[in-house]
Amino acid sequence: MRTTIAQVRSYERSVQLLMVNQFTINLGFYMLMPYLAAYLAGPVGLAGWLVGLILGVRNFSQQGMFLLGGTLADRLGYKPMIIAGLVLRIVGFATLGLVESVPALLAASAATGLAGALFNPAVRAYVAADAGERRVEAFALFNVFYQAGILLGPLVGMLLTGVSFRVTCLVASGIFALLSIVQIRALPARRGDDAKRGQNQEGVLSQWRGIVSNRPFLLFSVAMIGFYVMQFQVYLALPLEVRRLGGDGTFGTAAVAVLFAVSGLSTILFQTKVTAWCKARMEPGRALTWGLLTMGLGFVPLLVATAVPVPDGGVGLWLLAAVPPALSALLLAIGTMIAYPFEMDTIVRLSGNRLVATHYGLYNTICGIGITLGNLLTGAALDAARAAGMSALPWVALFALGLACAAALYGLHRTGRLAPSVREAQPEPANT
Repeated sequence: MRTTIAQVRSYERSVQLLMVNQFTINLGFYMLMPYLAAYLAGPVGLAGWLVGLILGVRNFSQQGMFLLGGTLADRLGYKPMIIAGLVLRIVGFATLGLVESVPALLAASAATGLAGALFNPAVRAYVAADAGERRVEAFALFNVFYQAGILLGPLVGMLLTGVSFRVTCLVASGIFALLSIVQIRALPARRGDDAKRGQNQEGVLSQWRGIVSNRPFLLFSVAMIGFYVMQFQVYLALPLEVRRLGGDGTFGTAAVAVLFAVSGLSTILFQTKVTAWCKARMEPGRALTWGLLTMGLGFVPLLVATAVPVPDGGVGLWLLAAVPPALSALLLAIGTMIAYPFEMDTIVRLSGNRLVATHYGLYNTICGIGITLGNLLTGAALDAARAAGMSALPWVALFALGLACAAALYGLHRTGRLAPSVREAQPEPANT
């Protein structure tokens, strides 16, 4: 832990602040969001389809607006978009706790999603800009803070929601308010290098056409969809498998909590070591390939477990319900640790260090659409497996997805598409 703190201190103050910023954002978000559905369906008394609509609006407004958020960050500067996103979260979270009308809840949910679309591309572009040649290591540390927020948020939220969900919403809103004040006072203004050189004068549509014509970037974005689909199964397929075997009682709840603990704690403890080991031994493209391959292998323990007869009860059933999903969660975390810092760095390199936030925005939109489709297909595979008595089906499909995406990234690496030439890496001259 001391090594991690020392590494954080070696960066500029802005990068340190943004790491703490991301921890706090995730702390506030995950205090509230895991308990929102139960609150809307319970005390508020909404129908299931309305709960799904409100949650879906948040996801749609975030994924659908990432490109706009990134574009605004490149044009107006990173700090204004970070502050705007934080302010929207203050309003959105407070509204979720204070109102019960469906239109107001929909507006609040949309605001929380738009907030993420505004500050996420800006934060990542800011970290990339100020970390310079140490981007990979910076994003490794960034992921430690990111996972720490995800790990701690639900625990704090559980305690607060035990008092009142309204209290949870107001505390989360207060955290974002405090964070906004700190960012306004302490975060230096920052613009992309292309904007500082006056090379950001072309129209928005022209910029978007230029990014869409960047074929290596688009191929990389599509290939990385599988990374996010597999990563998300810690929240979807793995908990469902635990509860299928272990039930919805105390054991099932504890086993699901172990999944999240394994994923979060392993990242906090080993992310920087894994990144340093990978950077010393392999190129970014190879690291990305190994990361996705490891994630694909993460579903092998579950696949093997389907060949084991399911015990009628007792310790044997508990072990079968808990151990294979926990091993899968660990392998998914290791794969993420390998790939994530190089993923963030590759986006900057493929952008040619130009319109970095816009590239992050489009990348997030592409992957967000992929996550939605991937989760729908995963859910369908889980249902089909249960109906047909083929419990191995979803794990075979996810394993194959990991292999396919790893192969795609290996192909991009071998053909040099993940390492742009010097000419491609130079900012384009301004239009006159």
